[in-house]
Amino acid sequence: MQLGNVIVGQSGGPTSVINSSLVGVFKTAKDAGCAHVYGMRHGIEGLLSEQYVDMSEYVRNDLDIELLKRTPSSFLGTCRYKLPDFKKDEDTYKKIFEILKKLDIKHFFYIGGNDSMDTIDKLSKYAEIIKSDITFIGVPKTIDNDLAMTDHTPGYGSAAKYIASAMKEIIRDANTYPNESINIVEIMGRDAGWLTCASTLSRSEDCMGPDIICLPETVFDFNQFINKINEIRKEKKIITIAVSEGIKTANGKYVCEENRQSMHEDAFGHKTLGGTALYLADAVGAELGIKSRGIVFSTLQRCASHLVSRRDITEAFTAGADGVQLALQGGTGKMIIFERISNNPYQLKTASCPASAVANVEKRVPSEWIINDNSYVSKEFSDYARPLIIGELSPFMVDGLPRHLFID
Repeated sequence: MQLGNVIVGQSGGPTSVINSSLVGVFKTAKDAGCAHVYGMRHGIEGLLSEQYVDMSEYVRNDLDIELLKRTPSSFLGTCRYKLPDFKKDEDTYKKIFEILKKLDIKHFFYIGGNDSMDTIDKLSKYAEIIKSDITFIGVPKTIDNDLAMTDHTPGYGSAAKYIASAMKEIIRDANTYPNESINIVEIMGRDAGWLTCASTLSRSEDCMGPDIICLPETVFDFNQFINKINEIRKEKKIITIAVSEGIKTANGKYVCEENRQSMHEDAFGHKTLGGTALYLADAVGAELGIKSRGIVFSTLQRCASHLVSRRDITEAFTAGADGVQLALQGGTGKMIIFERISNNPYQLKTASCPASAVANVEKRVPSEWIINDNSYVSKEFSDYARPLIIGELSPFMVDGLPRHLFID
């Protein structure tokens, strides 16, 4: 077992439990005897400009650990930075490894999604070429649940819990009035509809759930959409629809592009989405002549730590802790994954896979789970997702509001 200093970073979009994974890395490394656990400020991009902190200066005791578990967003800050190919730009890699040598780093952890695993894959391969003994481990994170190889991803369960809870409340509010109305709720999801599928978890003995679910795994056709709404109008006056922000028409164009002149792209070439529900609400209202409202959850679904899933926050900690154990045993170039043993009772175990198998790959909702002419999801999805939202973990409240840990 090789000890030494540790460095950890967070990358990509935050979640309400990403800091629980950070705590898992920090506490397990310190308990194992690692002298220093450094945190990259704003991921690999910040590291390149030597922005880092000693985590022990901020996490001083067990109360800080519990506070950090309950703190949403990325404690260390995040980035969307794509490492170049080291064959084309080796200077960037030389700089990174010089900084790691300066800090006497033996273990490098990156908490993130498929783009972050691209970083782990590239760094571990470069380390092998230069015969560096630093280990590189990926800790999975994303509310989108679109990482390959793993049953599900830390962050998803809590976002799903928020979405299902908010959907119940929206439906309850809408049914207050006797007049016809349509609520179109926009949920995050560029190419995978796992989050939008979570809206069906609102179905229970006290809630009918959404009437239509539109996913990016299928082609969106406005005329078919209107026809489906008209079918439902024969049976009920109040209609609630869940749509992924990334739904596309047959020509491959995002629906939200219809009312935007241009769309910003990040370092990975991803267009900044948003406005799908607002556009559709206007279009449906104009077509049918009835009240139609667009509701956009936006970042609320990834930062609602007041409604976190206890199971999710526990699994997020486990992913970070098991990542440290893997590194201490010499593992490198790998990501921690979850393997489900059973749904009922819910049983899970952790394992690992090559980061290269996850990098830049997206796992989509299985086609057999998409039913009713692509307008709903099956019971198999609910059986899969419901265990992930179980349990609550209340925040520490001060003056009536949740208290968080933060860096100045």
